Amino acid sequence: MRTANVLMGKKNKLVSAAQIGLLSVLFLLYFFPFMFVVVNSFKSTKEFLTNPIAIPLKLEFSNYITAFEKMRYTYAFVNSLIITVLSVALIAICSAMTAHVFVRKKWKINTYMFFIMVASMIIPFQAIMIPLVKIYGSIGMLNNKWALIYMYIGFGAPLAVFIYHGFLKSIPLELEEAAMIDGCSKLQIFFKIVFPLLKPTTMTIVILDMLWIWNDFLLPSLVLINPINRTLPLSTFYFFGTYTVDYGLLMAGLMMTMIPVIVVYLFLQKHIIKGVMQGSIK
Repeated sequence: MRTANVLMGKKNKLVSAAQIGLLSVLFLLYFFPFMFVVVNSFKSTKEFLTNPIAIPLKLEFSNYITAFEKMRYTYAFVNSLIITVLSVALIAICSAMTAHVFVRKKWKINTYMFFIMVASMIIPFQAIMIPLVKIYGSIGMLNNKWALIYMYIGFGAPLAVFIYHGFLKSIPLELEEAAMIDGCSKLQIFFKIVFPLLKPTTMTIVILDMLWIWNDFLLPSLVLINPINRTLPLSTFYFFGTYTVDYGLLMAGLMMTMIPVIVVYLFLQKHIIKGVMQGSIK
């Protein structure tokens, strides 16, 4: 019996060591590209070509200053911020209200409309991007941030409605009936009773949509033509096209594009983990 326990203990230690080794290798594989960009963003092009994986001998902060000016970073950052914040906020609020109507109103048409919205998620964007751009171009809505926000709401709403729909079914109807007896209007019931209860779901949708919209390149490249309206990924793309041989400068521009997303993710990661966990429980 004692010998069996000793063998079992050794086997568990070997399994733990193998798991730690595998996780360490995966961590290095994921982390190396990021560190490669960070280290080389402080190098001159000559130093980068000499040894791209070495620690920089001298920190070239001028790469960041030059990239900030050449990318028109302030304009690009503000454009990305406006488009992302308004799109995500409208997707969350409109989708929650739509899902609430689908769940609470037992109209037959709601069933068909819900399934049509869910079915729209399987249509690939590439299948509709050319007709979409032609139609919006024919009515003069291209090169406009508000048209882009409107498109993001249309593309993001089906998934958000689908997720909200599942969570709303778990909220007792008696809560809303009690609020109605106390004199709340329908909007007050939604914003004071229902919407706060959807906070974990809302945080999950906000983070997923925020990462998607902030990093999206394809749709802004089709809609936003004027350089003054470019988002951060668009500015980075054109910056790369102009300075293809100045590697230190390119790495600095890439870092400046990644920093806002990393900062936001670090602040909000606990909310998405909490939202996913509550979703799995329900």
